[in-house]
Amino acid sequence: MTPEDIAKLIVRTSLRDRTAFDLLYRQTSAKLFGVCLRILTDRSEAEEALQEVFVKIWTKADRFAISELSPISWLVAVARNHAIDRIRARRRPAADIDAALDVADPTPGPEAMVIAGGEAGRIHRCLDELEQDRAAAVRGAYLKGESYAELAERHGVPLNTMRTWLRRSLIRLRECLER
Repeated sequence: MTPEDIAKLIVRTSLRDRTAFDLLYRQTSAKLFGVCLRILTDRSEAEEALQEVFVKIWTKADRFAISELSPISWLVAVARNHAIDRIRARRRPAADIDAALDVADPTPGPEAMVIAGGEAGRIHRCLDELEQDRAAAVRGAYLKGESYAELAERHGVPLNTMRTWLRRSLIRLRECLER
């Protein structure tokens, strides 16, 4: 089969001509299998890769017309690139796992969790020393993220009064925690 004949089969394949695709497969699969086998060195993997190569040829045959390669060179390039991609994909997970060793764990370690647990207990004891409405305002502002205006409305006090409550409560908490 001449290069012109193979080029015509590729063009017809780009138009979804199944007969042309079948003939193209029969005429070129042995050569493309050799390319895959030479790169992958495993017969079963090369067979699998060859099938994937022909799927690519079926879906991307329209790209042949814009390439400046000879028909067989274009087919070999598709097979070669696919086989190389398979090798790279094989290596990728191991590299990703090794790279994961360098990623810091953002969660606190056991020692930090014990210290934080002790601190949380101290903070809750100090909050219990505050008046009930002041402690509720501090919890609302600093644990639930409520605004001063929301807290003032809920507690039925003016906004500036709420600011004063929170400021004085934080001072008392700091004093308690420093003991």
